[in-house]
Amino acid sequence: MRIGELAAAVGVTTRTVRHYHHLGLLPEPERLANGYRRYSLRHAVALARIRRLTELGLGLTEVRDVLADDAGKDLAEVLTELDEDLARQEEAIRERRRRLRVLLTAGALPAEGPVSPELAALLAALPDDGSPMAAKDREILALVDTGASPRERERLLSVLRGALDDPDTVARTREAYALLDALADAAPDDPRVERAARMLAGCLPDGYPAGGTPGPDHAFLRALYADFAPAQAEVIRRTLRILTGEGG
Repeated sequence: MRIGELAAAVGVTTRTVRHYHHLGLLPEPERLANGYRRYSLRHAVALARIRRLTELGLGLTEVRDVLADDAGKDLAEVLTELDEDLARQEEAIRERRRRLRVLLTAGALPAEGPVSPELAALLAALPDDGSPMAAKDREILALVDTGASPRERERLLSVLRGALDDPDTVARTREAYALLDALADAAPDDPRVERAARMLAGCLPDGYPAGGTPGPDHAFLRALYADFAPAQAEVIRRTLRILTGEGG
């Protein structure tokens, strides 16, 4: 058989056959005097086995292990590993579908969505009123929700849920948002900056930020400050100093 006939007999392309030659999965036959390769039945049997293994989901490296004469993995061992990997994928898919069902049955998704169902519930309780600062706060919470570990996320959301259960805290938060919005075009030394920092610190519950406050040179904080107007960034700096006991 020539390469085209071999490929057709097994149901693959000639390019696939050449690729398997290149990887050393399929031995190359000797060339005839005219330069053509002539394949035997043994080549077709080997190629068919490679196809069956790849259709099961084995990668070509795993196929090489199975086909190796020495020091290769036993086929049963490779298939067991594959089955375990598929089981993990199935569990991951089930969890993703569970999260999707929760989001889809929750009604209107938040503008920051998709977020975790826990954060979605928290955002629904967070004052908004069209405040640009409130919208930015929600974006940052969505960012933290995405990047935090499950333990850190639960600790943060638990602390914030407790605070938002208090109507006075919600009212103070709304007032803090309004003051921060008013500082959008102000200078960092505006007298309102200190008042806004103390008001904002008073809105935050004990234990926030969960996990402690990063240092002033932390990359996340630098990016955070750069995203705010100068006076607003100064409010955040002073708020963090108050929370860490540095601001009196």
